[in-house]
Amino acid sequence: MAVPTSQGPLPLHLDRAKAPCTVQSFLHLARHGFYDRTVCHRLTAYPTLKVLQCGDPTGTGEGGPGYKYKDELPVDLPPAPTDPTGARRLYGRGLLAMANAGPDTNGSQFFVVYGDSALRPNYTVFGTVDPDGLATLDKTAAGGIEPTAEDPAPVDGTPVLRTELLHVRPTCRH
Repeated sequence: MAVPTSQGPLPLHLDRAKAPCTVQSFLHLARHGFYDRTVCHRLTAYPTLKVLQCGDPTGTGEGGPGYKYKDELPVDLPPAPTDPTGARRLYGRGLLAMANAGPDTNGSQFFVVYGDSALRPNYTVFGTVDPDGLATLDKTAAGGIEPTAEDPAPVDGTPVLRTELLHVRPTCRH
């Protein structure tokens, strides 16, 4: 799926075999223009969490499609090498996963992993980003995070480089 953004291309490859309901919901929203002209509202740069979060029509981190659906949690992620307890899994660079607010609260928000991240396996993985998309993510991440009065050097917040999803539509393959 070709996704042009204001920072460059973000080609996504959806994996229906791993997450059929998630892919179906994502495609449904895309076909109806839900993601068009939405901004990626959150960038994280923690040592163990490097993601760009998108898919909120309000741009606040609070919006969604008006429905929720069940998790399709990953069972094949390796243990995160940075977690000696083994509770966290490696969400590797290039994965595409659903953001959520707890169990079975998936909606429209998703994140793309620009650097290996250690997370509990509580986030549905439903695809990957190709190398052109990784270059776009790297560009956005290199721009940094907007400083605030409370935090002049944040590791979580609004990206400095506004990344807007311009047009999100499924592409047909023959």
